[in-house]
Amino acid sequence: MELLYWLESIRNPVLDGFFSAITYLGSEIVFMILALAIYWCVSKSQGLYLLSVGCLGTTLNQFLKITCRVPRPWVRDPDFTIVESARADATGYSFPSGHTQNAVGTFGCLAVDARRPWLLVVMIVLAVLTAFSRMYLGVHTPWDVGTAAVMAVVLIFALRPLFRDADAHPRRMLAILGILGLLNVAFLAYALCWSFPADADPVQLAHGAENAAKLTGALIGMALGYWLDWKKVRFTTAAPLPGQILKLSLGMVLLLAIKSGLKLLLGGSLWAGALRYGLMTFFAAGLWPMTFPWFARLGKKG
Repeated sequence: MELLYWLESIRNPVLDGFFSAITYLGSEIVFMILALAIYWCVSKSQGLYLLSVGCLGTTLNQFLKITCRVPRPWVRDPDFTIVESARADATGYSFPSGHTQNAVGTFGCLAVDARRPWLLVVMIVLAVLTAFSRMYLGVHTPWDVGTAAVMAVVLIFALRPLFRDADAHPRRMLAILGILGLLNVAFLAYALCWSFPADADPVQLAHGAENAAKLTGALIGMALGYWLDWKKVRFTTAAPLPGQILKLSLGMVLLLAIKSGLKLLLGGSLWAGALRYGLMTFFAAGLWPMTFPWFARLGKKG
């Protein structure tokens, strides 16, 4: 906690605002935008790589959260203060840091395949700043952040060989998505059925089960969408710049509309969350790519 106390002592409105903005780089929405931008516009195999590192990292992260049940810094020490703008997103137990896991996993995947040195540096800097922001804001300890970062780096390099020639092996990709889905089913069963100690916070356990259900649904939907693309659609990522911009922006608007609309329609139950995320990823991997030939023609002369 010593580092957190020192960071608390140097806080000021400028740094508070800067790190409050930086910390969103580890959020679900940023991961979703970057993963789909890669999957739709750059490379299907690299998009699947990014998705797999993110999903497996989140599963392991959530497993450790509800297994270790480490309280947040301000819960451990009521005299310690945090930057209030960060409180709303600081849900669940403290160890390890989910935002750090997301940021290091996402920007790390992009860094290892970066073809330009400046892009490699930018990706590393963004990952480090996001991890540091969690400590500056007071919502995680160095142990939370460091463990999450190491886990993400291990996954980046452990999974990378599986995706080098992924486009030529669709069955392998379906198998990977299936294995990830089964791991989340096992985690969901653990979160719902394990006999946790009496001091375990039921709200925090429910949060872990909710994340497991969403991930399970997302992976099933992704596998079905990938199968549909493999058998019927076979989309290509190439398109003129106007087509790429419209493809990504319109696709994201529709995806977020599906996310919000289904939540209103289905409610916020555990299984509704799984269905909602499953339909979202099925749309992203199987249905929306059916429109890509139109975007590929957009902006072409003649």
